[in-house]
Amino acid sequence: MNRRMVLYRVGQIMCLEAVLILLPLAVSLLYKEFFCTAAFGISAAGAAALGAVLMLVFKTKDNVMFAKEGFTIVSLAWVLLSVIGALPFFISREIPNFADAFFETASGFTTTGASILENVEAMSRSMLLWRSFTHWIGGMGILVLVMAIIPTDSGRSMHIMRAEMAGPVIGKLVPKIKDTAKILYIIYFALTVVEIVFLLSGGMPIFDSVIHALGTAGTGGYGIRADSIGGYSPYLQWVIAIFMVIFAVNFNLYYLLLLRRFGVVFKNLELWIFLSIVLISTAVIAIDILPIYGNAGDSVRNSFFQVTSIMSTTGYSTADFNLWPSLSRSVLFLLMFLGGCAGSTAGGLKISRVIILVKSAWNDIKQQLHPRSVTSVKIDGKVIENNTIRRVNIYFFVYMALILGVFLMISFDTFNLETNLTAAVSCVNNVGPGLGAVGPAGNYSGYSDFSTIVLALAMILGRLEIFPFLLALNPRNWVNRNK
Repeated sequence: MNRRMVLYRVGQIMCLEAVLILLPLAVSLLYKEFFCTAAFGISAAGAAALGAVLMLVFKTKDNVMFAKEGFTIVSLAWVLLSVIGALPFFISREIPNFADAFFETASGFTTTGASILENVEAMSRSMLLWRSFTHWIGGMGILVLVMAIIPTDSGRSMHIMRAEMAGPVIGKLVPKIKDTAKILYIIYFALTVVEIVFLLSGGMPIFDSVIHALGTAGTGGYGIRADSIGGYSPYLQWVIAIFMVIFAVNFNLYYLLLLRRFGVVFKNLELWIFLSIVLISTAVIAIDILPIYGNAGDSVRNSFFQVTSIMSTTGYSTADFNLWPSLSRSVLFLLMFLGGCAGSTAGGLKISRVIILVKSAWNDIKQQLHPRSVTSVKIDGKVIENNTIRRVNIYFFVYMALILGVFLMISFDTFNLETNLTAAVSCVNNVGPGLGAVGPAGNYSGYSDFSTIVLALAMILGRLEIFPFLLALNPRNWVNRNK
């Protein structure tokens, strides 16, 4: 491994985080929250100092990047981003326990939205902004942002995008990966601004609009009220629900729409299956909860909101679905696994992987019935390579093993099976709320420091889709290739 280049790139990312912290620092000055100003200032200075040291000490002319370098850069960066990002909460004492601050920040950057805060409304505005801004930064990926704005002479930056962008297959929109990163962020920024405009037009205050747009865009779900979105008007709830769907769709499709390639977009199998699952789940739950709300309008709105929130892994809520019937809760639990589309800001297993798993299983069944037949897995008319199918199957096994491992580790705490299981599933899939004590009306504050760290690392593993982090931990990958 080219260790010098890896640490130099991590230094760049630390410097970028220092710059990003200046936004909530400015907001703290605007609202005269000077105790927060000091916390942000110290954190930004620390990130800048660490980044500068890494860049000075490990500067190298050898910038060739292979897969192991890309995966290691991403894994190291996400852990350090969360550690540095936790400092403002810890220094300001708004979250006095560092394990809790690390959990909150990792939850923000990974766009999980799980929280240890018992009274979010007591937080300062600048800390609330930083908390939600981490969603927006992590949604598209800070390493993708680095590629978009920092010059690089490496022709292999695709390895960074492969490690950070979700899905079984990642492709370039245009020949240069730097230009692909720019296009993705332009679309991301534009959609965020459009949502802010729609929220403002519905009477939501400017600060609330920005916070919820950042949370929706990153499919994270941090809010500023104890009841999440429940206290806002039906119009605002519909706007947020629709944008949760928008941000859970593959961003490549939006670029194709701009190119007027409508036929390719509307024939996309993953898109249609994703939308079909949303609509069918909404209908099932709406019928199931109709006796609770008494009218179809409220039932459909609450059902659609929770389905889109869980499917997009955003985690906002308009109701405490812990109180819904078993059928509705079971449907939402299953949706936690699915997630959104590949190439979106959503977490979860991804619809594209589910399609590949189902189609490959069906092919195996047909092969058993007709041993001499030649079958292949196709999506959108294209044959999926056996190597991709193999990787998806391996990923699914490791993914389920990770959920089981996290579940067992946090079971040392005294919560019941429902709470621990859904906490593990929710954190690995970057959903946020679970059931039981970690439901929409609860939080993760009751877990021990050990379980809190385990769940925080589970979020990072889930956000990076496991393998980059595991590869970075392999000692053999740290052997310097130049020796």
